[in-house]
Amino acid sequence: MNVLPQATAADVAHSSPRVAVLPVGSFEQHGDHLPLSTDTLIATTITEQICDRHGLLRLPPVTISCSHEHEDMPGLPGTVSISATTLTAVIDDVRRSLARAGIDRLVLVNAHGGNYALANLAQEANVAGPAVALFPGADDWRAARAEAGLASSHSADMHGGELETSILLHVAPDAVRETYARNDHDAPDRGHLTLLGMKAFTPNGIIGFPSEATAAKGATALDTLVDRFAHYLNALLAGTASAPAHA
Repeated sequence: MNVLPQATAADVAHSSPRVAVLPVGSFEQHGDHLPLSTDTLIATTITEQICDRHGLLRLPPVTISCSHEHEDMPGLPGTVSISATTLTAVIDDVRRSLARAGIDRLVLVNAHGGNYALANLAQEANVAGPAVALFPGADDWRAARAEAGLASSHSADMHGGELETSILLHVAPDAVRETYARNDHDAPDRGHLTLLGMKAFTPNGIIGFPSEATAAKGATALDTLVDRFAHYLNALLAGTASAPAHA
């Protein structure tokens, strides 16, 4: 996995891409077994694979986003956030720059659930026609879980759990600490997460079941996500509403 794109300007000129893809990650605590850059690594990996498959322009990642719910975690420092306004402004500036280069379609590959502002950004951008796709959606993550045979559910395995740990075991095994095998934490009642933050629901920064993670599950989950992206690309380019069946 190359975190940064390796293409030259000559490569881009030769391929003449119609669509650019921007990975949006975060820099936030993922317990003591996954790096602060986990979401960025996952978003970058998905982006790299869909760009290679479809000949799209791969952009470097946004590495800091809206992680305010992870700040002030006792014993788990390092989270850095920017405001939703700043995140939206950065992406708007990227869109304008791409448009000046003749590329008016953008895919946001978001790997951090707290980036709620991206959905509003996409809604507004698409009023006059398809312009911004936000991927993966909740149905895509659920399908990836089902295909990979994950033991945990989408809701229960929210942060630093089986899915994220499995993907990193597949693409960046050296980044996963051995403590993942004993870091499970179940927090089914999270009704006030945005009000109280993660610290109210987990002592170790994890909500999920990393002990169930395997590299094989990560590989299958990633393959499933990449396969499902084709429907998004079709809708973005042709304006059709076709989509894969719900998992």
